[in-house]
Amino acid sequence: MILHGHAMAGRQPQPWLVFLHGFSGDNREWQPVGATLENFPRLYLDLPGHGGSAALSIASFAEMDALLRATLVRYNILNYWLVGYSLGGRIALYHASQKPAGLNGVIVEGGHPGLIDDNVRAARLIADRQWCERLRQQPLAEVFDAWYRQPVFATLHEPQRAALVALRSKNNGTTLAAMLEATSLAQQPDLHSALRAVPFPIHYLYGEHDSKFQALATHVTRHCHAIPAAGHNAHRDNPAAVASALARILRLEIKDTL
Repeated sequence: MILHGHAMAGRQPQPWLVFLHGFSGDNREWQPVGATLENFPRLYLDLPGHGGSAALSIASFAEMDALLRATLVRYNILNYWLVGYSLGGRIALYHASQKPAGLNGVIVEGGHPGLIDDNVRAARLIADRQWCERLRQQPLAEVFDAWYRQPVFATLHEPQRAALVALRSKNNGTTLAAMLEATSLAQQPDLHSALRAVPFPIHYLYGEHDSKFQALATHVTRHCHAIPAAGHNAHRDNPAAVASALARILRLEIKDTL
């Protein structure tokens, strides 16, 4: 069993770039940005419960990591960078914390390194379970209209919110709920200490208007990059700036990964 993916060949013998989308997205989410990095072979994955992996389910971050590793083996990817947004970023950070062979580095956009307060963790578990019930029982347009009114998405204008609601409403609420249950921030280990011990670089992107994740970025790494004119979903708000940031990071780091 492996994740559904869309692979693109690179023009040069570089490490693979493996892209992980956010909650309710799919493998297309990163493709406009990834297309600008055509020298690199690229793999865009669908996470369990999403897109072509909608029929797949996992019960924990450890199972998600095992599925990611199996997918990399199937594609014969031995040298790679992970690029992940939000949920995909949290999965990338968990994978990084395991120090897998072949991982050259991680680039995270808006990914949380884990909760450290037990009371906050308990409150998050309750909140995410409520979202799961809504995903299973209510029309997705209603659920995602509420989802994109959460404080982290406060920078969205109404046309942007409406476009996202229309796009995300094409999903399957039941499979999304199962993935949210398994990979809730409340279920994620606190990765702060583990990430400080990894032997490869971690770079963190955040939208300049995303104050919450700007603060969290410094908990993950000293390599923090603000994306102008962007909120939490920086690669959607300003794909050109995110593509430029990825290119700069890879130019800086690639000499150490070949």
